[in-house]
Amino acid sequence: MRVVVVGGGVAGLTAAYLLTGRGHDVTVFEAAPEVGGKLRRLEVGGTIVDVGAEAMLNRRPEGVELARELGLDIEHPAVQSSRIWTRGALRPLPRSVMGVPVDLPALQASGVLSEAGLARVRAEQPGLPVEEDLSVGDLVASRLGDEVVDRLVEPLLGGVYAGRARRLSARATVPQLVALATRGPLLDAELPTSDVPVFAGLPGGMAGLTDALAARVVVRTGATVRELARTEDGFAVVLGPTTAPERVLTDAVVLATPAAPTARLLAEVVPAAAAELADLEYASMAVVTLAFRAPDVNGLDESSGFLVPPVDGRAIKASTFSFAKWNWVRTAGSEHGVVHLRTSLGRYGEEATLQRSDEELVSASLGDLAEAVGITATPIDSQVQRWGGGLPQYAVGHLDRVARIRQAVATVPGLELCGAAYDGVGIPAVIGSATAAAKGFTLD
Repeated sequence: MRVVVVGGGVAGLTAAYLLTGRGHDVTVFEAAPEVGGKLRRLEVGGTIVDVGAEAMLNRRPEGVELARELGLDIEHPAVQSSRIWTRGALRPLPRSVMGVPVDLPALQASGVLSEAGLARVRAEQPGLPVEEDLSVGDLVASRLGDEVVDRLVEPLLGGVYAGRARRLSARATVPQLVALATRGPLLDAELPTSDVPVFAGLPGGMAGLTDALAARVVVRTGATVRELARTEDGFAVVLGPTTAPERVLTDAVVLATPAAPTARLLAEVVPAAAAELADLEYASMAVVTLAFRAPDVNGLDESSGFLVPPVDGRAIKASTFSFAKWNWVRTAGSEHGVVHLRTSLGRYGEEATLQRSDEELVSASLGDLAEAVGITATPIDSQVQRWGGGLPQYAVGHLDRVARIRQAVATVPGLELCGAAYDGVGIPAVIGSATAAAKGFTLD
């Protein structure tokens, strides 16, 4: 079977890899000059480091299993403790479920909440019913108060989704929290303990995953797919400039693109799905990578970084001490006498923030780092990676939206969708989405 996969990110490359392994004739069309999507690595301060996603969940198996199948080594963070920069100090991050505290003594000791906020937590209320979908923020605030949402939940969700707690669906983003809420008080929740590391990375950078996948499939980069139409025997894919279009016939198609381009391609093929996808919003963000001389950065080895609640009004929303978190980053940087840190900026609705120049984003990051951890040196190098429209926002009702999309697409044999827009934004979730797409064809 001939299959066209549109999109050369981790979703599209995984689907292509699996379909190729089943003996199909697969071609990936990627509009950008290179594959990888949100997995990207560049040279900063003489060292190749991640400038996109730097880790994947280890406790969800799809990512690490695929990496091992491809012959890639796995590395776990050397330091996993993180902190919160709030109320004028760096404070330990209490044990939680996406920011929802489950250890009251640790929460009290952290100083993250005021006395009034702690009193509200101790007086946990039954809260809003969870039979219907509701936002994470509304669910948590109704039980534990607004301060937990503002100072704990918001920074966690901002790091994963670049989203807002009072807009994101609880069922779509934190289903384990909904499950806990159905059982009783959140403060009484018993969480399973595990010695298995939460996160995993790849020595040399997460982009090694997409590079390994791309080496095993047929990929055409710089190939923008502009139209998709059904034919008597399958599909016609039109790509290239409008002045010289190229028409490719295929038996089946996998669309592994963000919601907006997917909606455009489906406008005539599955208009109901296209309408649903067109309404799916995205957030933009930027990652600033900084390389410092090693002697200029001291005392940061005990933490992997820190998160920043939006209520504190800082420029950055998080910082990762990459050299402390990943042994491979420390080792690679030591060859040049440098250490690497990252900051991230931008949440849903903050597009104006990212309209500032690279120099302004670097300056804002350095200002916050100086105040938070005392770094006052000038970096020897910096790099700003912008991810415009990079993270889909799973609004309340997202699971129903995805169900409607899939129901509509199922009426068209040989057509599958996958990617971060549907079942999760993390690498393992996206791989799971691609795996389901590869298994979903009715044509063999």
